[in-house]
Amino acid sequence: MITKAAIYHRSHSSYSYAYDKDTLHLRIRTAKGEVDNATLRIGDPYDWTFGGGGGNLNAEDASGWTGGTNLPMIKECETELFDYWFCEAQPRFYRARYAFLLEGKDSEKLLVSEKLITQITDDADPILSQLLNFYCFPYMNPTDVFNAPEWVKETIWYQIFPERFANGDPSISPKNVLPWGSEDPKTNSFFGGDLQGVIDHLDYLQDLGITGIYFTPITQGETNHKYDTTDYLKVDPAFGSDETVHTLIDEAHKRGMKVMLDAVFNHIGANSIQWQDVIKHGKDSQYIDWFYVEQFPLIDELKKAYHSKEQLNYRAFAFAQNMPKLNTENPEVIEYLIEVGRYWVKNFDIDAWRLDVANEVDQRFWRRFRDELKAIKPELYILGEVWHDSMNWLGGDQFDGVMNYPLADAMLGFFAHDNLSANQFKFAVNDVNANYPINVNEVAFSLLDSHDTPRIINRCNGNKEKAKLAYLFQFTHSGTPCIYYGGEIGLDGGADPLNRKCMIWDERQHDMNMKHHIMQLIKLRKAHPALRAHAINWLVVDDEQQCFIYQKEYQGERIIIAMNNSNAPACMTLPSEWCDQEVTDIYHETAVKLTQSLTVTAFGFAVYQI
Repeated sequence: MITKAAIYHRSHSSYSYAYDKDTLHLRIRTAKGEVDNATLRIGDPYDWTFGGGGGNLNAEDASGWTGGTNLPMIKECETELFDYWFCEAQPRFYRARYAFLLEGKDSEKLLVSEKLITQITDDADPILSQLLNFYCFPYMNPTDVFNAPEWVKETIWYQIFPERFANGDPSISPKNVLPWGSEDPKTNSFFGGDLQGVIDHLDYLQDLGITGIYFTPITQGETNHKYDTTDYLKVDPAFGSDETVHTLIDEAHKRGMKVMLDAVFNHIGANSIQWQDVIKHGKDSQYIDWFYVEQFPLIDELKKAYHSKEQLNYRAFAFAQNMPKLNTENPEVIEYLIEVGRYWVKNFDIDAWRLDVANEVDQRFWRRFRDELKAIKPELYILGEVWHDSMNWLGGDQFDGVMNYPLADAMLGFFAHDNLSANQFKFAVNDVNANYPINVNEVAFSLLDSHDTPRIINRCNGNKEKAKLAYLFQFTHSGTPCIYYGGEIGLDGGADPLNRKCMIWDERQHDMNMKHHIMQLIKLRKAHPALRAHAINWLVVDDEQQCFIYQKEYQGERIIIAMNNSNAPACMTLPSEWCDQEVTDIYHETAVKLTQSLTVTAFGFAVYQI
């Protein structure tokens, strides 16, 4: 029997959305292994044999809704508990009523519609023409389509923490600056990294294959990370000037690189003029409504023995005393922050905004932010920092993408922490993919580490071969991948602040093998669109050997990737269609003839193109 309670579909969600102005994507979830075939039944709501036009479906002369046509669905993927079925349709008149037909064992056949799930006998069952039971996609309005910039799909990002990348202008370094890389960083360390240092190494990034740079905040702040903004419209003096930023962006653009800045709008620095005015004037401050002040004094001295959350009489980011939370429902705050967004786009021609702690800012603000900035630069990429399920922000009216931490968790769980089996990894990846529309997955920001996490090499307990496998999966999956600065040369580092070490520029200390690996992956991703495609076809998954083979395909190009995440060679049996074929090992650029068995070395991999 098909378990009805496991069946799920909802219109206008990741299960039902317009992929583009002409194409509707539809998914349905069923209990794993219970459905043998799924069919989409779809038709125009006004397509009646007699009457029913003009939008008057209840007219007495309306009869004989045609019931639409049947389209076969494919089994998109499976997770631990569910199967996901998928179909693409192009309604001629941009609207649809639809339902699903599910076929199980022993000729069981169910109709799944918005109002009921019921057994049917055959395709002539009268219930198939009862339109008002069916799901509805009223109209595929072009403005409602999720529409991220096309360039993002082909971008290779490189995240730079400016204070630790390179010191290009010692004359502007802070007074307490330490010699470059002279010690492990502490929370309050300064080493003098600046934007001139980035300019000096743009050729290095270009040679690596980078086409996008993501900067953590460059605006004025008190800390080395600058997430405690004191002035959103001023470049931090230790990083450079407006002229430096103009030069940096101009030079990056000359090299075909996009530039993404970090917007910290959830909270502001305690040394900002706004918060200092609240401290000075209390409830009479002109900025009092810019914040969430519950009572005075702002800090309860009697509760200092408690955790900081007991001390603060105002809302702050993560109980941080120096980061009071902004009230983004206040009209003055809204106008101020949107003008900040406009300022950097109009005056410096940045290509993207990364939005810090985006999930804690109200969504009405983000909708306004998007409308205002897209009016200036339609191809601007708006990326939200959200660490969990993010569908609320990805309906096409707020963000173009989010940092794909759920995918990162899956990759780290398998490759680094060894707490997922090969099948569990497959299920986790499939779950992430099925959770979002395909056009959302195509531009999701894919990462393995960042300024907020330990570095991938540390996560892998120093095993660089495992880190290479993680990078390989990242670069052969959909989304827009990012390398955290120094990852390409084997830079290590534990949790903050150790993950923010100074970049090493002495090539004698570079892991050239890792660098070659990263460069080769970038080269392959650029050369083979199949590697950027959304669909992933798992051919072999072996828990005992902790290995798998999956296939990527796009416009006739087929590539298989095999990985062995164990310390012993793994032998996998290839599907018969791949046997006895001459293929190209596109990683090593050699010709290979496949046999029934494919042996992959310990922590090894293979990338073959038909």
